[in-house]
Amino acid sequence: MAGHSKWKNIQGRKNAQDAKRGKIFQKIAREIYVAAKNGADPELNPALRQALDKARSANVPNENVKRAIKRATDAGAGENYDEVSYEGYGPNGVAVLVYALTNNRNRTGGSVRTAFTHNGGTLGERGSVAFQFERKGYLAVEREGLEVDKDTMMLAVLEAGAEELITSDEVFEIYSDPADFQSVREVLEADYELAQAELAMIPNVTIELPAESVEQFEKMIDALEDDDDVTDVIHNADY
Repeated sequence: MAGHSKWKNIQGRKNAQDAKRGKIFQKIAREIYVAAKNGADPELNPALRQALDKARSANVPNENVKRAIKRATDAGAGENYDEVSYEGYGPNGVAVLVYALTNNRNRTGGSVRTAFTHNGGTLGERGSVAFQFERKGYLAVEREGLEVDKDTMMLAVLEAGAEELITSDEVFEIYSDPADFQSVREVLEADYELAQAELAMIPNVTIELPAESVEQFEKMIDALEDDDDVTDVIHNADY
């Protein structure tokens, strides 16, 4: 994981996601709805807190958030969704994890398979690529307007109980053990504005994608992210 920049991928997808903002709002609202089924208090429901963080990062309107929570907590409220995941390979052997919330596994599985096979990829068995990723707490602090050097941030990160700091011109990226994520977050957000805070799957190694494969790979990622049921797509490509 050392040296891996998740921020690079976040920023790399930002423009494409901005063009699909309405769909992203809908997907996050579904995540909030599912999480809130287990309680509407984010302090007692980590899954809901993470979904609300995701909504905040994506600038989901507060009304959308409130509506999703109300639907989940109203007596007799409706749809049931299953959390499902898929694993596969993209062009040049890039490992890809896909997470979804669905009320129809056959529909979602068929769509995911099509996105892989029509764009130079293959859908694998469960466990075929997950071992190439590690679950970590991930936090990001943008450096623009922040008068804090690397040494100062490193000290803050270590005092907060995090494991690793990666520094670039744009951002400080902090990684923690998943069990320490909430405590690290609480310490850091007392002094810094967090641009990103989540539990994430981080690749242990990355695969450099040759220029001639980038377009095909991005088409596959776009096809997966366009699926209404897909909530997250994670890969270990570097390009």
